[in-house]
Amino acid sequence: MTPGAARFLGHLKTARNLSPHTIAAYRRDLRDLEAFACIHLGRDDFEWSDVDRGVIRAFLGDAGRRGLAPRTVARKLSSVRALLRHLHREGEIPSNPARLVRGPKLDRTLPGHLHADEVGALFEWAESRAAKLNSLAETRLLVTLELLYGSGIRLAELGGLDVKSLDLDRGQVRVLGKGRKERIVPVTEAAARAVRNYLPRREEVADGGCRALLVSRQGRRLSNRHIQRTVRAVLADFAGAADLSVHSLRHSFATHLLDAGADLMAVKELLGHVSLGTTQIYTHTSRERLTRVYKGSHPRA
Repeated sequence: MTPGAARFLGHLKTARNLSPHTIAAYRRDLRDLEAFACIHLGRDDFEWSDVDRGVIRAFLGDAGRRGLAPRTVARKLSSVRALLRHLHREGEIPSNPARLVRGPKLDRTLPGHLHADEVGALFEWAESRAAKLNSLAETRLLVTLELLYGSGIRLAELGGLDVKSLDLDRGQVRVLGKGRKERIVPVTEAAARAVRNYLPRREEVADGGCRALLVSRQGRRLSNRHIQRTVRAVLADFAGAADLSVHSLRHSFATHLLDAGADLMAVKELLGHVSLGTTQIYTHTSRERLTRVYKGSHPRA
C-alpha cells in the first residue's frame, strides 16, 4: 500500500482502537482504490494529491459497473473519505476531495425480526431441549439465544464473552463493543438460569486456560461462524424465514422494547450505538400499535 494509506490504517489500530475485522475492511477498500487510481491515472507512483473528485467519482462508477451493491459502494466511499480526511489533517493533501462526492442512494430497509409469538415458541422449544438432553450443545444454544435476545448484544460481542464477563448475582454482563468500547447491559433471569445450567457442561470439556463462556466440544472458544450457522438454522425452522440471522435477535430485542414503550435513548445505550439515528431504524412499529397509542393519548381520539 502507499505510505499514506498504511499510516492511516496504523492510526485506526492505535488511536481509534478499531477491531481487526473493521481495519481489514478499510484495507480492502483502499487497496481497491489504489489499484483503480494506478490504472485511471496511468502510473503506479501517483500521489494522493492527484486523487481529485473526478478520480473518486470514476472509482465509484467502476464499482457499480462491476456489480457491487449500492451499500458496498457507499462503504467504499466512506473508507475513501476517512483516508483523505486523515491525510488532509496531516497536511499531506490540501483538501479532502471526497467530502462533496455523493454516494449511491440507499433504500432504508427494515431489519428482519421475530414476532412475539415466534420468540415464545423459540424459547419454549430451546428450554425444553436443554432440560431434557442437558448436553453441552443444547444448554449452550439456550445461553446463546437468551443473551442475544435478552441482552441485545452483537454476534462478535457474544463470541468474545468470558465467563468472568457475567455477573449473574447482579444480573449484568460486560461486553466489548465496536471501537473496543465496553458497556454493561442487563442479563435476564432466564438467561442467568440458562448460564448456571450450562456451566457444569462447559467445565466438562473446557481447557484449563480457556476463559471463554461459549466453548466447543474440544474445549476451545466457539467461533462466531459456528454460532452464526447454528442460530440461523434454528431461526429458519421457527420463523419460517431463511433470511433471518443472529442479528435478527438483536433487532427483535430493540423492536420489542420500543413497541412496549421503552425510551429511545435507553435502547440506544443498551445497543451500544454512537448515533441516535442508528437506533431510530428500530422504530418501525406496527400500524395497530400506532393506532392504539393514538387512541389512548389524543384527547379527542
